[in-house]
Amino acid sequence: MVILIVLGLPLLGALLLALFGPHRYAAELNIGISFASLIAVVFLVLRVLRHGPMLVLHDQFFVDSFNVFLVALTAFVGFTTALFSRPYMRIEEQRGHLNAARLRLYHSMYQVFMAAMFLALLTNNMGLLWVAMEAATLSTVLLVSLYRTRASLEAAWKYFILCGVGIAQALFGTILLYLAAEHVLGHEGMTALLWTHLNAVKGQLEPRVLGLAFVFLLVGYGTKVGLVPLHNWLPDAHAEGPTPVSAVLSGLLLNVALYAVIRCKILVEGSIGSYLPGRMLMGFGLLSAVLGAFFLWRQRDIKRLFGYSSIEHMGIITFAFGLGGPIANFAALLHMTVHSLTKSSIFFTAGHASQTADTQQMDGIRGLVSISPTVGWGLMLGSLAILGMPPFGVFASEFLILTTAMREHPWTTPFLLIALGVAFAAIFRKVQPMVFGESDAPPLPHSPALVPVFIHLAIVLMLGVYIPFVLAEWYRAAALLIGG
Repeated sequence: MVILIVLGLPLLGALLLALFGPHRYAAELNIGISFASLIAVVFLVLRVLRHGPMLVLHDQFFVDSFNVFLVALTAFVGFTTALFSRPYMRIEEQRGHLNAARLRLYHSMYQVFMAAMFLALLTNNMGLLWVAMEAATLSTVLLVSLYRTRASLEAAWKYFILCGVGIAQALFGTILLYLAAEHVLGHEGMTALLWTHLNAVKGQLEPRVLGLAFVFLLVGYGTKVGLVPLHNWLPDAHAEGPTPVSAVLSGLLLNVALYAVIRCKILVEGSIGSYLPGRMLMGFGLLSAVLGAFFLWRQRDIKRLFGYSSIEHMGIITFAFGLGGPIANFAALLHMTVHSLTKSSIFFTAGHASQTADTQQMDGIRGLVSISPTVGWGLMLGSLAILGMPPFGVFASEFLILTTAMREHPWTTPFLLIALGVAFAAIFRKVQPMVFGESDAPPLPHSPALVPVFIHLAIVLMLGVYIPFVLAEWYRAAALLIGG
């Protein structure tokens, strides 16, 4: 019942916001629905803690140690982003960038996107997982094109075409997965695509078919993750869409797409009895981390800069999952958490900074500390956190990943160190003058929503010093599940 409430609240919210979108309290309604979803997720988490993994509705939906913390993270970031978007979108409306109809579209599609994320995480059906990812694509295409400028329409079209091609590859991989399952679970009909059923018999599945399926699934869902060379849509979508959309794309969508890849990896490794899927993830992850870091030097747009930073960090997480083992998987899960919280907080401050300077070009953003100290310090602290400065949680997760790589695959360590060093130099070089330079820009007409920024950063700081017992147990159980 709780799962149905978690899935139903955003859909109900999308309907209400589509009907009452132009209302003056639409932003507050969006916040209220997001908060209600967060409360429902808290009850879901408590139930899982008490009773363990559960299956509902004829095994169509399930919750285990892997997806339960991702559901909680998605609900939390979704709520804080809704809080941030209230003053941000009002400033955009006052400046003539948006009108009532587009705000109606934004609020309703925001909740459709959240519903798609919850569905992708909670479904037990690999076919329904594909449908949820496609729904997330379609809703975010509309959000990226919200400004209706030539650049935003081009970015949305590029996003739609590239992710559409990618999701088609994932569909073919899902069909191959069903083909492999049919010989073992054919008597179950379409329930042969249920992940728990497949996981129970993965040792009996045809390894050659499943290995081929993983190639298509990795390419398909890897496009949504933003892995190089499948990443071209991501910087444009981040730069041209509204900043709240950039926050949920980086903080939520990339995680959920990688979740789909890891679910497939568990099945394939158990079937073929080989570490080949892990090696493929390591290869894509290293390539993404290194090239994403070098691309940072060429950026002039603040949101494109942190878009490429997301490519780098998703590469690091993918590499860690490819390493496998309890420590690497634990570190990858921790890095997913701290990256989502840190990167969304950075986009919050970047959005306010670009509104203050009336430009996203970093050369035009100067002296944030003197104009709005909270925005300036929020951007600086967020940048230091994402660069892995101690004692933030990103340092802890990257340290675990580096030490595991040094022990198990020493040849990868120089590539990781180069990526981290180049990214540190590039981002710090560009952020420092934006924060501490001189500017005479006027303050924002509304007080910026910076409570979510410092809540996120406080959690990231805490996770670098102390991981609560419950969260640590989630990570350990999920790491063991991913490792088979």
